[in-house]
Amino acid sequence: MTKHMRVMLEIGPRGKKVVAVAPDWPGLARGAATEQDAIERLRSYVPRYAAVAELAGMLAKFAAISGVEVAERYPGTGSTDFWGISFGFSSIDQQAVPGAALERELSLMRASWAFFDAVRARVSAEMQRGPRGGGRDRDHIVRHTFAAEQDWARKLGVLTPAEAMLTAEGLSAHRDAYCGAIRALHAQGKLARTWPLRYLIRHTVFHTLDHAWEMQDKDLSAKPA
Repeated sequence: MTKHMRVMLEIGPRGKKVVAVAPDWPGLARGAATEQDAIERLRSYVPRYAAVAELAGMLAKFAAISGVEVAERYPGTGSTDFWGISFGFSSIDQQAVPGAALERELSLMRASWAFFDAVRARVSAEMQRGPRGGGRDRDHIVRHTFAAEQDWARKLGVLTPAEAMLTAEGLSAHRDAYCGAIRALHAQGKLARTWPLRYLIRHTVFHTLDHAWEMQDKDLSAKPA
C-alpha cells in the first residue's frame, strides 16, 4: 500500500453523477455531481471508515494515507446517475486477485459487519425523521440491509431464510457461508453469477456501512434533549 489512496471514478452515462470508489478499501465510496466533488466527499468519509480499518487490524496502514490518486475512469449504469452509487464494474474489479488480497478484503467485509452490529446495538429504536416526517426506524433499516444481502447471497449459492438473519447464530452462519462461498468461487476462477467477486465484496461493504452511518446520523439518543 502506498501513501496515496487509489480512487476509481465511475461516470454515469448521462453525466449526472460520478462515484469515487477506493478499490483497496471496500465500502469507501461516495457519489456527487462532479469528479472533484465525488473525490472530496469520499475524503470526508475517511475518518468514519477508520473505525472499520481498526476493527480489521489495518488502522496503521489506513492512517498513513495522505492523498488520493485517480487510477481509473470507467462507465457506470443508469443507476449510477439515479442513485449516485456504484453499479458498474471497473477493470480493477475484474482483475485476478491473489488469495492473500482476497482474504484482506474479506477481513474488511467482516469488520464492516462488526461495525454495523455495534451501531445497531447502541442507537435508538426510533430514528430522526425528515422534514416531512419521513424515514425509517432502526429495525426497518436493519431488515432492509439484511434483505439486500440475502438477495446478493443467492449469487453465491447461499440461501439464508429471513428469520435466520434475525438471530445471532443464524446471522453468524450466514456470514460464514457468504465468505466461504466467495472463497470457493475464487478458487474456481468463477464470478458470483455476473458479478466479479471484488465488486460483490465492495458493494456488500458499501451497503452495510452506508446504513450503519445512516443509523449513527439519525440516532436520537445522541441528540441533545
